[in-house]
Amino acid sequence: MKILVVDDEEDVVSLFQQRFRRETRSGELSFLFAHSAQDALELLGLPQQPSVVLILSDINMPGMSGLELLRVLKERQSPSRVVMVTAYDNPEHKQTAARYGADGYLTKPLDFAELRAELARLGSAAEPTV
Repeated sequence: MKILVVDDEEDVVSLFQQRFRRETRSGELSFLFAHSAQDALELLGLPQQPSVVLILSDINMPGMSGLELLRVLKERQSPSRVVMVTAYDNPEHKQTAARYGADGYLTKPLDFAELRAELARLGSAAEPTV
């Protein structure tokens, strides 16, 4: 399963690489990283880009927010599933994410056991391509 992590914090790359070392070595999971919503849209728009099954997007980022990224992806009918991630568990953000079609909503600090369960749940469905 190919996962795109969208977060403006640089340390998220090493965090995911450490926490999912076994899964990435086995080829079960692979990660791409974008440090802004705009970078994510550009990455997803590349014609040679490998299929992305899941997008984990932070909500609060400079420029385009994760919620706006979600809205754009759903308007473009992206087949990728999108799970929103936030350090601020705001009921309004949660409602907006649901209204825009988010496939999940997780809070920081991430509970990696919960994230693994979410990945297993999402991975058990047919894998779409982008």
